[in-house]
Amino acid sequence: MTSAAHPDLSAFGIDPWWLVLLKVLAVFMFLVVTVLAAIYLERKVIAWMQMRVGPNRVGPLGMLQSLADGVKIALKEGLIPAGVDKPVFLLAPVIAVIPAFMAFAVIPFGPEVSIFGHRTPLQLTDLNVGVLYILAVTSIGVYGIVLAGWSSGSTYPLLGGLRSTAQVISYEIAMALSFVGVFLFAGTMSTSGIVAAQAEIWFVFLLAPSFLIYVISMVGETNRAPFDLPEAEGELVGGFHTEYSSLRFAMFMLAEYVNMTTVSALAATLFLGGWQAPLPFSLIDGADSGWWALLWFVIKVWGFMFLFIWLRATLPRLRYDQFMGFGWKVLIPVSLAWVMAVASIRAFSNAGYDGVAIALVTVGSIAAAVIVVALRSRIGTLSGRGGAAATRSGGSGGSGGSGGSAHSAHSAPAAASFNPVAGGFPVPPLPHQRAELSRRTATPQSTSSEEARNA
Repeated sequence: MTSAAHPDLSAFGIDPWWLVLLKVLAVFMFLVVTVLAAIYLERKVIAWMQMRVGPNRVGPLGMLQSLADGVKIALKEGLIPAGVDKPVFLLAPVIAVIPAFMAFAVIPFGPEVSIFGHRTPLQLTDLNVGVLYILAVTSIGVYGIVLAGWSSGSTYPLLGGLRSTAQVISYEIAMALSFVGVFLFAGTMSTSGIVAAQAEIWFVFLLAPSFLIYVISMVGETNRAPFDLPEAEGELVGGFHTEYSSLRFAMFMLAEYVNMTTVSALAATLFLGGWQAPLPFSLIDGADSGWWALLWFVIKVWGFMFLFIWLRATLPRLRYDQFMGFGWKVLIPVSLAWVMAVASIRAFSNAGYDGVAIALVTVGSIAAAVIVVALRSRIGTLSGRGGAAATRSGGSGGSGGSGGSAHSAHSAPAAASFNPVAGGFPVPPLPHQRAELSRRTATPQSTSSEEARNA
């Protein structure tokens, strides 16, 4: 297997102005229609999984429900709370939504086609560092989120914004490392060049750990369930957009779904051959040419969109320490080890050794298994700590009292006393700490348990 040749970018930048404008409007309308359809399908699919009907009133089968909701939210009053930093408060949604649209500039929808007699690629533009452009632009969107939280003048939006910043920084590293293997085997960072390099075999088969790391990272990057920690309702009310309403709230929602579409399109481009037809359709002459390629690309994008919906409907939200710990202690180390393995295998390939594909699949299977096992063991370990703490507290306060207390004393050190409101703001205790109960809120049972422990 050899590196792909440097992509030919001479087809870009020569279109007439009206054709460029037409392509920009087409991409914009594609994203808007995709967002409306994604919201409708998300509600319908989740309703189907929960044995409900879902939206069925507006339009045939409720298909115009998303449009009706958009009109309704646009007609609502845009409230601005007292005490906000108004210029930043108003600018934050714009900062969040514009980079989401900009990232699609280098996504290839298909090969060259004829539009009103002009041959042009189904792509706005391309760069030698197209994938790095997408990483840079999408990382700007987090500024909108953190500025929204900071300018709101409220504690919960601020915590949501800070969570989002830490989340993006953590998982941006793993996502970037997952791209390195693609760059090594494609020989380019151009999106159109990466699609061309997958003409023989898609990278999802050669670089399975990179694909798995990217899928996990893209869910965390877009703040979607089960990684929607910046807007966790049970902890932060509404997260960073708690104080937003009307069109400004709609802009944050638009940015979220456009980002979902962007990362889905990028996954299809880097790992699933982009607009190239899957088997067995690729065996048909002309399946990868003309407007047929656009169909395959849209199908792949919607496959990842369904994955987002499926995860939201089936998985509970992770704790913040679980999510961040998995990113820093599992994903990033495994990504670094996988990059070293891919670089070594690529060097042997360039030296003329055979069996590169077999070596990649073997090492990739081991790395993927390590990621899955580490995720399960990490969550299980943290859950076990909570269960052990509950067992210790239950054993020390139950009717079987003295035996359970003696066993707990020998099995684990006593938890340190901790006042959750000592700093003026309630914070949860760490695993080795035990929160003190005030006399006002303690029940008779808990009071007796406290006295028994103190005795």
